[in-house]
Amino acid sequence: MDYNALCASLRALIAGVPHKIANLANASALIFNTLDDLNWAGFYLLEGDTLVLGPFQGKPACIEIGPGRGVCGAAVREGKTQLVCNVHEFPGHIACDSASNSELVVPIYSNGKTVGVLDLDSPTVGRFTEEDAAGMEEFVLVIEEEMSNQL
Repeated sequence: MDYNALCASLRALIAGVPHKIANLANASALIFNTLDDLNWAGFYLLEGDTLVLGPFQGKPACIEIGPGRGVCGAAVREGKTQLVCNVHEFPGHIACDSASNSELVVPIYSNGKTVGVLDLDSPTVGRFTEEDAAGMEEFVLVIEEEMSNQL
């Protein structure tokens, strides 16, 4: 996967666009239609200490994720990317979609605070690599840079 090209495409889509939901919707569509072997790509945004479903591509999803719960909650709690080879072995995994077997979650920051996460799911165990994690962290940096006044 050419993550530099993916990030350039994202920047072209959202640069100067002042609409948070539209930008995140386009970002999730870009991921879902570019990366192979995904069944969900989207965002959860923090409201208080609860992650609330944001723009996404894929099957219907959990609407709220309580503080610290699941892989998304772990990303917020630990302040770092979560790369989970097999979600069924992750303590406290939330099965929003029983078809998901691996997950990659990257926290999103604004002004030094976590404001949400980017969440990717795959039906394939071991789908995500360290290269994917680094690429998605760069993708999130584009979001943080281009949308700093919206997050």
